[in-house]
Amino acid sequence: MKFKINRNILDNILTTIQPFLDKKDDSNITSHIYIKLEDNTLTFIATDYEIYLSKNIDISFASENGEATINGKNFLNIIKRLNENEISIETIKTNIKIKQNRSNFVLPMYDSSDFPILKDDTNTKKLNINSIYLINSLIKIIPSIDTNNPKYTLNGALIDIKSNKINFVSTDTKRLSIIKMENMSNDEKQIIIPKKAIEQITKLFLDNMDIYCDNTNLKIVTKDTYFNTKLISGDYASYERIIPDNFKYTIKLNKAMLIESIKLITILNNEIKIEFSNNEIVFNSIDDNNKSQTKLDINLNIDENFYIAANSRYILDFLSVSSNEEVNICFNESNLPFMLKDEKLKTIIMPLMID
Repeated sequence: MKFKINRNILDNILTTIQPFLDKKDDSNITSHIYIKLEDNTLTFIATDYEIYLSKNIDISFASENGEATINGKNFLNIIKRLNENEISIETIKTNIKIKQNRSNFVLPMYDSSDFPILKDDTNTKKLNINSIYLINSLIKIIPSIDTNNPKYTLNGALIDIKSNKINFVSTDTKRLSIIKMENMSNDEKQIIIPKKAIEQITKLFLDNMDIYCDNTNLKIVTKDTYFNTKLISGDYASYERIIPDNFKYTIKLNKAMLIESIKLITILNNEIKIEFSNNEIVFNSIDDNNKSQTKLDINLNIDENFYIAANSRYILDFLSVSSNEEVNICFNESNLPFMLKDEKLKTIIMPLMID
């Protein structure tokens, strides 16, 4: 295998592919990137057996087809140190040589036939989901996905496909986020996508992609990219019963004003109490030693005083992904779950018990 490639193009590909490498053991072939040159098309593949990424690019100078593997971390470290001139890469017996001007590096290869390349599965079924809506919905519910929860299904997000709607759901048991979209489909299906996979999907894709899945895998295909992730098996939490049917009060507030007030009082502590009265909102930190407070003068038109107490991070997470300038806070009693919502996203938050 022998070819030349622009340094910046190669740097971008290697940076994109790094999260897919197995970083636990350099002796594993999955710590390597698989490279294949066929005519003028270069293919780069990386996988840790959970997530898998293949990227194709066309190059102008290719003199010898072939395939190779190279340690992904070392490869990227070398490329980042080189200047922006063209790079030559070729295989020599069991090694791969990287050359630019008067600098060259020789790294060992593994047997490329041992690399776990996925074969295309014709049994996967195409999902009829608007790709832009899918990506935007996943971005908004990522903050509520748990990490290392013993109930493994909560370490991913649920896509609940029903006959007339699709629900995107995530929860870490302290909060639950949901987005609903209309959908006319004859299929009903639930898939749980791991958080790690979602983080990569939202970085890699936006539009013009085809989405396929079966009971164990989800794949996304574009003109130059093939992505695959294993799905989480098991039953997701019965999320719909957690969402209150109605609320006593719904207060509409400016998002920027909320963010500024909450960030101001959480310099010392993340736990906060927000008190609502007819003509003001009072933000207090919950800390016996370090106290902070700020107030907003605002006419809320409510008949009685209420408060909510919560981890401020949950509220700020919602506000950071909301695309609306105004958001609603919905609540019944101070010791019951309250809801933040905008035009599309709802997040139900468990309150802190402070009395």
